[in-house]
Amino acid sequence: MTKIAKLTLDDGRTIDLPVIEGSEHEKAIDITKLRAQTGYVTLDSGYMNTGACTSKITFLDGENGILRYRGYDIAELCEKSSFLEVSYLLIYGELPTADEFKAFRAKIRNHSLIHEDMKNFFNNYPGQTHPMAILSSMVCSLSAYYPGLLESDQSPEDRDATITRILSKVRVLAAFAYKRSIGQAFVYPKNSLNYVANFLNMMFEVPAEDYEIDPVAQRAMELLLILHADHEQNCSTSTVRLVGSSKANLFASISSGICALWGPLHGGANQEVLEMLEDIHKDGGDYKKFLDMAKDKNNPFKLMGFGHRVYKNFDPRAKIIKKACDDLLAKWGINDPLLEIAKGLEEAALKDPYFVERKLYPNVDFYSGIIYRAMGIPTNMFTVMFAIGRLPGWIAQWKEMVEDPAMKIGRPRQIYTGETSRTYSPIERRG
Repeated sequence: MTKIAKLTLDDGRTIDLPVIEGSEHEKAIDITKLRAQTGYVTLDSGYMNTGACTSKITFLDGENGILRYRGYDIAELCEKSSFLEVSYLLIYGELPTADEFKAFRAKIRNHSLIHEDMKNFFNNYPGQTHPMAILSSMVCSLSAYYPGLLESDQSPEDRDATITRILSKVRVLAAFAYKRSIGQAFVYPKNSLNYVANFLNMMFEVPAEDYEIDPVAQRAMELLLILHADHEQNCSTSTVRLVGSSKANLFASISSGICALWGPLHGGANQEVLEMLEDIHKDGGDYKKFLDMAKDKNNPFKLMGFGHRVYKNFDPRAKIIKKACDDLLAKWGINDPLLEIAKGLEEAALKDPYFVERKLYPNVDFYSGIIYRAMGIPTNMFTVMFAIGRLPGWIAQWKEMVEDPAMKIGRPRQIYTGETSRTYSPIERRG
């Protein structure tokens, strides 16, 4: 029996609205026909209380600190799986069999190279161009080289070809963007290396020098990519869905997601953490002073990397990556004043009643920035790293949407608050 919510309007009318329930018992009021029945729309700035779609990909319970991909707990996936296997799970709905994974890995390997002409694009960017600007442009530019894969009604085979190419080539584009930003020669992918190791090699190998991939660093990178792989209907994912709802191709949709991720309130948060640590260091390194500033409601200072918009208890991703961060710093014995400040901030905040009572724990952005810095990745590449990790989630969300026969183009409404009807006055009469 369908559950009903009753809405009573100011004119005395009462209408019935269906209540739907998700597989994890979350409830929603279906207002699909509200405007047609009443002339009313809802107002929800930031869409914080609006479900824009149904999805089978990711379950997030911020109150209880739960994150699952396709039903699998994030901690179990981090312990037992690889980023490429998690990518397959998100995109295709199930963990791959041995044969399926072998074939998937082979396709990723075979489509890693980009067209040589694209190197000219990189070389024509100014040397200090932000890597996110390059990455978003390059992903969209990929569409020029695969015109046969741009049709809105793709066959399953063509859709898989598009997915494989973009998943494989984004890490190459990201590494090339980094090399361009520091004026070094591009390093081509190696078929002998797995997905993550290949990316690290393209980032850090220098001609005539042997680059040895540290297994601890590779493991930390693998975990970060898995932890960032999807996060329900966040800003960039919603952007990918909204752009894709016009039947824009996957290259264009992913490019739009990269641009949305660029913002400091979204993917740029870990960059802001490092910039905050730099400010504390320049001020003398007294992090306790900044903790007091964060607790002062009259002080505009914000402690970056603590708390989360969704998680009201703890960020399950932060618990996982904290250990990887500790392992990395312990093995490398890095003497970095910013990392010392970060560790001091973390320790002090976890003991401070103000932060404990408000459950303002260090989040994944806090630890990811520390790890990337320890690995030698520059601050302006942090958001690019996030984009590589989030890519399979964006692809999965786009694929789920375009394969839904009930898909509609996104078209939010608004409440107009501007001037009412006015009469035009010629310019000579306006003084």
